[in-house]
Amino acid sequence: MNGAHPSRRQAVCAGALAVAAALAGCTAGSGPARRLRLATGPPGGPYNAFGEALAKAVTTGAPGTRIEPVDTAASVNNLRKLQDGSVDLALAMADAAEDAVLGREPFARPVPVTALARVYVNYTHLLVPRDGPVHTVEQLAGRPVAAGAAGSGVRVVAGRVLRAAGVGTDLAAARERELGLAASASALREGTVDALFWSGGVPTAALSELAREHPVRFLPLDGHVGALRGRHGPVYTAVTLPAGAYGLTEPVGTIGVGNYLLARADLPDAAVRDVLRVVFDRWRDLLREVTAGARLEPRFAISTGAVPLHPGAVAYYRSVYG
Repeated sequence: MNGAHPSRRQAVCAGALAVAAALAGCTAGSGPARRLRLATGPPGGPYNAFGEALAKAVTTGAPGTRIEPVDTAASVNNLRKLQDGSVDLALAMADAAEDAVLGREPFARPVPVTALARVYVNYTHLLVPRDGPVHTVEQLAGRPVAAGAAGSGVRVVAGRVLRAAGVGTDLAAARERELGLAASASALREGTVDALFWSGGVPTAALSELAREHPVRFLPLDGHVGALRGRHGPVYTAVTLPAGAYGLTEPVGTIGVGNYLLARADLPDAAVRDVLRVVFDRWRDLLREVTAGARLEPRFAISTGAVPLHPGAVAYYRSVYG
């Protein structure tokens, strides 16, 4: 009879163990998740793709944390959102991020942001109609140019390239248009602009589609890297659009700019460690839709120039890589 039915003591003990297990489960994994708002970019763009992928990866890789991607105009807009505290994390190009940290135009004062990682490199694209009259940056003077949406990092690098080429002192000299990527591609296709600036991974899907549908030429920009570095520092590097991308028959030299994953300086260290652990565990998935052939390595990730690493990021890199 004792073998068929549990004793009262056994039942009480079993009940106590069940309650203890339930309580342990609540404290370990079923409490409220930490929610982090991540400023990304416009829908369909690479920052948006990275943010959506990171949000999914964090859901499974860091159960106590949730990331909510926020659509934005990208780099400059994202830095302003970090500044006003409306987001916790953001993606931004290195040049715009350094301007923010150093309090340079368009930022009136230094913005207290920190870096978690340099995640990949943007390639500056300058496209013109293949049968059009423009063959150099200098020939854009007085011509309508799609130079990125207001608040985007594209506008920063486009303006600096034009100035380095002597095309006036600002984008107005090239009759710039504030257009996002999709609108820029449509404008070039329709002939309402004579050139299109873009900064992103390779290949960028919207530009691959444009190049298939409309004959275009990619102008070389690597000759302006020295002037940009002399004026703005080492955030700019010489890179190459490879043959094969966009149907190119030979490589085209251009300008590279890093992309940083940034955070408010007061974000808890534990949150930073959770996010970085997922970033390094899942970097292949995160970069797949953003730029082909990229790798994320610690020595690359910590190269954030004038933007200081978050203390939680410093602790993470030391604990994992020494």
